[in-house]
Amino acid sequence: MLQQTQISRVMQKYPDFLRQFPNLTSLAHARTADVIRTWAGMGYNNRALRLQQLAKRVLRETNGQLPSSVDVLQKLPGIGRYTANAIACFAFGMHIAVVDTNVRRVLARLFPREVRSRDEWELAQWILPEGKAYDWNQALMELGGTVCTWRNPHCTECPLQRQCPSAFQIQRVSKPAKKNERAIIPDRIYRGRIVTALLALSRRQSIEASRLLRLITADDSKKNMKWFSGLLTGLQRDGLIYVVHRQKKQFISLPK
Repeated sequence: MLQQTQISRVMQKYPDFLRQFPNLTSLAHARTADVIRTWAGMGYNNRALRLQQLAKRVLRETNGQLPSSVDVLQKLPGIGRYTANAIACFAFGMHIAVVDTNVRRVLARLFPREVRSRDEWELAQWILPEGKAYDWNQALMELGGTVCTWRNPHCTECPLQRQCPSAFQIQRVSKPAKKNERAIIPDRIYRGRIVTALLALSRRQSIEASRLLRLITADDSKKNMKWFSGLLTGLQRDGLIYVVHRQKKQFISLPK
């Protein structure tokens, strides 16, 4: 849930998600539409689908027990190196580094020469204090997320300012000027808007494609309809929507 999502939003949704799906078994056996509905508001709806796919795999292959091995974890749906290492460290207490965007930035500023000459994961593992992996990884992520930020870092508040060669050296960046909405909003945002619109429908209800387009953008021109059809094709391929054709029209709903 925390991948590219604000902590405040996750804190609101996580308890609700656990109440609805308290274990992997309940998640694996749930209707996909219900999983998407419960995930609503988090964005990146593909993550919800991959999480359910993971639950089904774990239930089928390891009797519902999540594996602790990083190599095995990375073979599960939706789990890459970062997530696998995070699970191994935070859930199973393994002495292993966790490198997310915030940690990567802290390392680059604290060890600029080392980062240029060695792999950042190797560097993170090298500086990991024995027996302190959990606290250390959490601290680096918190430092990068709240103090050593990408835009205008707060070097005066940083506990490492005396050790950091980059302290007070990062040029302050102003916010970029606003551009046309379609030029700056990525397709994933519109994909999320489509799913959000479908969540407002009843379980057996569907919506005609052109009407759905008007709900997510004011421009329903032929040019936009072609782009919109591409979004629908991708969402259908990913299993996030269900499309039926009636009377030469497309009707869209959440998956069954």
